[in-house]
Amino acid sequence: MKRRTQAAIVGAGPAGLLLAQVLHQQGVESIVVERRDRAYVEARIRAGVLETGTVDMIRRAGAAERLEREGLTHHGIEIAVDGRRRRVDFQELIGASVTVYGQTEVTKDLAGRRDATGGETLYEALDVSLHDLDAKRPRLRFVRNGELEEIEADFIAGCDGFHGVSRPSIPAERLQVYERVYPFAWLGIMADCPPPADELIYARHARGFALCSMRSRTRSRHYLQAAPDENLDAWSEDRIWSEIALRIGDPQGKVLKTAPLIEKSLTPMRSFVCETMRHGRLFLAGDAAHIVPPTGAKGLNLAASDVHYLAEAIVAHVRTGSEAELDAYPARALARVWKAQRFSWWMTTMLHNAGPGEAFHDKIHRAELDYVLGSQAAQASLAENYVGLPY
Repeated sequence: MKRRTQAAIVGAGPAGLLLAQVLHQQGVESIVVERRDRAYVEARIRAGVLETGTVDMIRRAGAAERLEREGLTHHGIEIAVDGRRRRVDFQELIGASVTVYGQTEVTKDLAGRRDATGGETLYEALDVSLHDLDAKRPRLRFVRNGELEEIEADFIAGCDGFHGVSRPSIPAERLQVYERVYPFAWLGIMADCPPPADELIYARHARGFALCSMRSRTRSRHYLQAAPDENLDAWSEDRIWSEIALRIGDPQGKVLKTAPLIEKSLTPMRSFVCETMRHGRLFLAGDAAHIVPPTGAKGLNLAASDVHYLAEAIVAHVRTGSEAELDAYPARALARVWKAQRFSWWMTTMLHNAGPGEAFHDKIHRAELDYVLGSQAAQASLAENYVGLPY
């Protein structure tokens, strides 16, 4: 079976679905292809802090009704140092805020909006492969329901994540990649209990980093710094809750509410950028092109900014035939990507313990944190980056 469309989008996560809806709003048709089933995609637990620009894009895509009703507006964060908490007030510093709303819910909302507008999303597409990327009409092949299918398109958008097929479809000699792997990971949990504060708590402690986050007023999402090879079985629920309470400065558990865990996982930490965001008629967006450590809450938001730039380029080409916007896409996207990488690296190194033999680095990063908490200018810089730089 052969099909024809303007944009073939690989991946039905937030990046792919958001791109499809933004293009739809501009009269550009697309087909989204996803190797997983819809239930799996919509159940993936990921980020939960949205920049203003990301919220605006979801709104323009017509998928913000539930977000505006259920999203939590946060005007700052708290930072705990050895148990003592200090608030950084974004509203007072720069007059801006972020919205807490889970990526799982964003995906559901975008998928529902695509259904409502008649857009085509093909789930359970197996053995996806990309062909003729240097040609004017690249092709995408896959097996679905036991049959080989092919889509011919003007553009292919690789929105299929770090482990997808899009980036490996670029010849290795043309890839320009930068990577840093961190010597620690995050032990993450989710539980149906109220968070310990109205805003996120970032904690640096002698025993390691901790983060108290949330998905709603009744669902908490928390993290602990752990070893990359940590044995999760060694972490009982009581041990996890006690360690979180200790690191945020609540050893008696006066503010930290507990409940049975509904999810426990280990997330490795890396910074990764593929500067080859275009190869012929293939364009990478989101995690297919870059990964950030989650400390700065930039993963989903960088995917949204990629979509912003890529959609503008595609629409400009469709309307005028010009290649200029397509040629400019990688540089425009990467300028913002590298700024977000710098901020994510900075937040990560400043708030985590560097590990055995790194006492000097720990002292430097602790001094950096002390400076930030004592400087209004430094806090304003943190706030500006946290809420999101302009597109």
